[in-house]
Amino acid sequence: MNLLSIIRQKVSNWPYWIITILGGIAAFGCYTSMYAFRKAFASATFEHQEFLHIDYKVWLVVAQMVGYTLSKFYGIRFISESGKSHRAKSILLLILVSWIALLGFALIPAPYNIVFLLLNGFPLGMIWGLVFSYLEGRRTTEFMGALMSISLIFASGFVKTVARILMSAFNVSDYWMPFLTGLVFLLPLLLFVFCLEIIPPPTKEDQQLRTKRVPMDAKQRGTFIRTFLPGIALTIITYVLLTCIRDMRDNFEVEIWNGLGIHNNHIYTQIDTVISIVILAMMGLLILIKNNLKAFTVIHIMIIAGCLLVGVSTFLFDRGHIGPVTWMALLGTGLYMGYIPYNAIFFERMIANFHHKSNIGFIMYVADSIGYVGSFSVLLFREFGHTDISWAHFFKQCLMAVPLIGGTCSVLSLLYFRRKTIKETKKNTTYPERLPEPEISIN
Repeated sequence: MNLLSIIRQKVSNWPYWIITILGGIAAFGCYTSMYAFRKAFASATFEHQEFLHIDYKVWLVVAQMVGYTLSKFYGIRFISESGKSHRAKSILLLILVSWIALLGFALIPAPYNIVFLLLNGFPLGMIWGLVFSYLEGRRTTEFMGALMSISLIFASGFVKTVARILMSAFNVSDYWMPFLTGLVFLLPLLLFVFCLEIIPPPTKEDQQLRTKRVPMDAKQRGTFIRTFLPGIALTIITYVLLTCIRDMRDNFEVEIWNGLGIHNNHIYTQIDTVISIVILAMMGLLILIKNNLKAFTVIHIMIIAGCLLVGVSTFLFDRGHIGPVTWMALLGTGLYMGYIPYNAIFFERMIANFHHKSNIGFIMYVADSIGYVGSFSVLLFREFGHTDISWAHFFKQCLMAVPLIGGTCSVLSLLYFRRKTIKETKKNTTYPERLPEPEISIN
């Protein structure tokens, strides 16, 4: 037995709630550190630089997005078939490759360094599935997943703040800033990956409540899609829309704030920290709902409410009833109320509700791959057809699709999955909402 196994065995004797907090913090820290290698470049504006009459930063965003999207398609198979071994090595190797690509971006002059953003994006697209595989299938997955997923909110602003401090305080150039930002987060990354490795696997009680998670071959993946096709289609439509809006906000947040007349290096972290706390509280409380169908219903309601909040806040801002900071805070909260559940708990409770032996990685990467194709398409649509419109104005114009399309599809998704649950129950298939779920305390 190696040292890591000994440490993991000792940790397994800790109270369950401590293991839960450890897992959530480790996943949050690991994914936040990954963001330093992915999103730091977005904090630079690369003003007055073009290549083939297209804004240079748009080339960078497109290049990385292409790499990231290809990674998501590859991850459908890679993540769904991955076992539990060598996850830590895979995470560190993928991050190292992306970091070396950032070094190439710094050393090779523009515009030839654009290709290094593509090379940077490909390995990073598989990190989510590897990290979340440590968390899924547990009775407290919601809380751990919520902690991990708020890194999607917090990390973007935090990394941008660190990156802009490097540029302003230490006179780091736009080109070296991404590599040096990665360097700042390298040691924390190693620490958090180690913490993930010492988390014990799901217990028998976890498997009883949430269904055992297993690797999926091609036949199992096809069966899963056919079984839930209408619901998956509705879910993916909403997710693609939210991904497009979220990526636009993430990649061009500096330009959006500038377009609103606000120039503050700390505004990103301030707004995103508040949003993170709100979303964490909402999602963390779902561990109190043991019945999987009830929890799945509440998750749908959260997504629907988030879509409506985006529309209402934008309407109020357009009418001058709220200011830009309040608007960005409210629409960000609504956006992540819809977006974050898909990255943490939606498919977790879906699998648990239907007791379908599978894993979250497969269906999440199906949704992600299509989502990033959509995001890439919107980016090209703006750049090749509406360059006369500022990012702030273009962003605002796109927002009203969220309550109209996202809200409607989410309502239909809720109706579909509830009806399917009732239908499957009538076939005498055992589901948690049909049988009383055991009361298991977290101690």
